[in-house]
Amino acid sequence: MAVYTVIEDGELADFLGLYDLGQLLSFQGIAEGVENSNFLLRTERANYILTLYEKRVNEADLPFFLGLMGHLGAAGLSCPLPVADQKGRVLGRCAGRPAAIVSFLNGTSAAYPGTAKCQALGRALAQLHEAASDFSLTRPNALGPESWPGLLASVDRDPADLPAGLRAAAAEKLGEILASWPDGLPEGIIHADLFPNNVLFVGDQLTGLIDFYFACRDILSLDLAICLNSWCFEPDGSFNITKSRALLAGYESVRKLSAEETAALPVLCAGAAMRFFLTRLYDWLNTPEGALVKPLNPMDYWAKLRFHAHASGPQAYGIGL
Repeated sequence: MAVYTVIEDGELADFLGLYDLGQLLSFQGIAEGVENSNFLLRTERANYILTLYEKRVNEADLPFFLGLMGHLGAAGLSCPLPVADQKGRVLGRCAGRPAAIVSFLNGTSAAYPGTAKCQALGRALAQLHEAASDFSLTRPNALGPESWPGLLASVDRDPADLPAGLRAAAAEKLGEILASWPDGLPEGIIHADLFPNNVLFVGDQLTGLIDFYFACRDILSLDLAICLNSWCFEPDGSFNITKSRALLAGYESVRKLSAEETAALPVLCAGAAMRFFLTRLYDWLNTPEGALVKPLNPMDYWAKLRFHAHASGPQAYGIGL
């Protein structure tokens, strides 16, 4: 459950007293998410999300994240909009943590999205990239390729419950990826964590993109690679090329990929898989027993790495077929 900080009644009343949201009807924690504490606020006027930003989030980055959501919303993208208090501030403190209230979006996430949802996601991702192109703030990717060797080095042993020699094999694959990493591809603001649980739907209609707290500036098509990894593999580990083709078609209906971006797709997908393999491997070893959030198995992304390593080219993702 993604509630790390408990809010006492008095603390909540003091914080909400800074806003003009109407009478509070209910307040409850939200199970989804792994980085911050999230709560659903129901008032007589509307529903809202209250987020307390935990220690893994750099407080200095919060103006970027909140500003980006406001910018994208003003451009017509459906995402949570920061709510200002009565003094015009969108960032405050509650229960000893930085805190913000954002608008509530209708819809639910899909654990196993179908082809229509994949196409809608691709279109929305390209719209995000286009809408963010004139956003004035920037933030480097703290989990970009430069960080991956350090992440691997921070794993000081092979987990006893995972295959032997995993770190050595990962070091070899990482070296291959970094040696082939592309230069000069179009860059801009990316979401960097657009997993299915961060996209809301009503039926097959996409109603919102959420959780912008990894957003940063990096290669635009790296964002696409992250989505191909998280949306197009089936529970049995097989790659669904039909979903991939739909996702890419949705994206290119808004923003056409260059020949260089298309050619780089296999290594970008491998790099995206390596990034999530490494962070999951670290958490697998370092999440305390009994923690509220169960670490995700890094071997899921190890299997995806193997697929990308054997990809014959962009055709493996449905391009040109």
